[in-house]
Amino acid sequence: MSDLEIRRAVRADIPAVVAMLADDPLGAQRESPEDLIPYERALDRLAADPNQHLMVAVRDGRTVGTLQLTVIPGLSRRGSTRSVIEGVRVHADVRGSGLGTRLIEWAIEESRRQGCQLVQLTSDSARTGAHRFYERLGFTGSHIGFKLQL
Repeated sequence: MSDLEIRRAVRADIPAVVAMLADDPLGAQRESPEDLIPYERALDRLAADPNQHLMVAVRDGRTVGTLQLTVIPGLSRRGSTRSVIEGVRVHADVRGSGLGTRLIEWAIEESRRQGCQLVQLTSDSARTGAHRFYERLGFTGSHIGFKLQL
């Protein structure tokens, strides 16, 4: 994996990132790879916020993985800063290669660098394979998550 680059996403990465987000039964229901305008606007908002890190993994000039890391300063836990990992995706033809582990390790190390005391993530209850993956990396299923669609 020495040929892997993890860097901030740029506009040219959007089609590949959106395709990865849409490449499973859950993502296929909520993503629209044929209309990239909302994703371009979102990237502009993310790029303007220093606490947002939309990252891509690139190998041989090809975007093969992505995640978003959000750093959140807070008052709870004695004023702790935490980070949230979202939208972790690895291209189908490189799954099982260790790329997902490299992305999560990058996010954990960046969280430490940013002074975070806690890294958290959520995973859809249907993604049992992802749950095992996160547990292997040291995460524990400690909370129940709730969402309200607006």
